[in-house]
Amino acid sequence: MNVALIFAGGSGTRMNTKAKPKQFLILSGRAIIIHTLEYFENHPEIDAICVVCIEPWIPYLKTLLEKHNISKVKWIVPGGSTGQESIYHGIQAIHDAKISDDSIVLVHDGVRPLITEELITNCIECAKENGNAITVAPAVETIIRTDDNNKIADIYNRSYCHLARAPQCFKVGDFYKAHIQARSEGINDIIDSACLMKRYGHTLHMVEGPTENIKITTPMDFYLFRAIFEARENSQIFGL
Repeated sequence: MNVALIFAGGSGTRMNTKAKPKQFLILSGRAIIIHTLEYFENHPEIDAICVVCIEPWIPYLKTLLEKHNISKVKWIVPGGSTGQESIYHGIQAIHDAKISDDSIVLVHDGVRPLITEELITNCIECAKENGNAITVAPAVETIIRTDDNNKIADIYNRSYCHLARAPQCFKVGDFYKAHIQARSEGINDIIDSACLMKRYGHTLHMVEGPTENIKITTPMDFYLFRAIFEARENSQIFGL
């Protein structure tokens, strides 16, 4: 079984939108979260979806799911105080539903709508073969590390550098155990799921995804998403 865990628990403070969280901003008649969910809804290998949502917006999300005929969402759970805690709420719901430990959970940002069916397929195949799959994109600019005095400490060879993206995929049992271990140690602020699994000894395997698979965090990201979305639409219309 393959289950998508879609994290839509952020409030979007960097988007400078006070009225509506970024995952509910509209493009072409659909909220960003719906653009994202449609890829998992329409993928033949995805059996179920769990969405972690800001609690006051859960009723609105339910209306969107009904409006856009998203039927694979089996669980909607409230977010937590951190990203790690929110994803824990999701994996706890999946675990409580007796989903087998050998099933694959695909953790994905609700505001990362520029994925592809091919990427989801490749991630599932890698996770089945290796136990996990971390989507990456090649670093196209030089990456530096600074020290405490805001001076350049290291300059990395970008041919060995990648940007961590999503989906990040794991066996349900492994992922649940890592979250339980972190909580038992009082750890609640690990930056993403790959970091969590690396901390607890898992060797991680990469799947290269499309460069445009960005996370929509700022207004500039939204405008870029709109441009790429319109380009994709035009390519289908004109056969480019």
